[in-house]
Amino acid sequence: MSDALENAKSMSIIVTKGTLDWAYPPFILGTTAAAMGVNVSMFFTFYGLTLLKKDLDLKISTLGNPAMQMPMMGMHMAMPNVVSMIPGVDRAATTMMKNLIKKKGVASIEDLREAAVESDIEMIACQMTMDLFEFEKGEMIDGIKLGGAATYMENALKSDINLYI
Repeated sequence: MSDALENAKSMSIIVTKGTLDWAYPPFILGTTAAAMGVNVSMFFTFYGLTLLKKDLDLKISTLGNPAMQMPMMGMHMAMPNVVSMIPGVDRAATTMMKNLIKKKGVASIEDLREAAVESDIEMIACQMTMDLFEFEKGEMIDGIKLGGAATYMENALKSDINLYI
């Protein structure tokens, strides 16, 4: 292990997005860090908060995602923003992505989230966002904590690594 990794003892991640494609980075990075012995705290706010809901129904949006390319017919097909105006395109893109994830053997978000729980990653739901969107704690997975910006800051100020995703 390099000296840099030996010095990294804690990591804080702000999770702000709740689409299928944006759900992967925080859970993969968080569980990987935890497996390397790093103490991880994840703060879920705004649309990222939906990733803590018991019942996940994650989708992909092609809007504002010009780099999105899907392997199709032996090549990579780009999804121009104008395509997102066509009814059913996001649903089709989501289905294609879920099929690709399954075909390639990539863990599901549910599996990664369960790994995060098993790895003792501290998962904090933003209380303000809970109130704003009228979510109840009973809608969320067990074991989460409620907190606000001050809770995040307490963790971030003592963390060696801070990520905004």
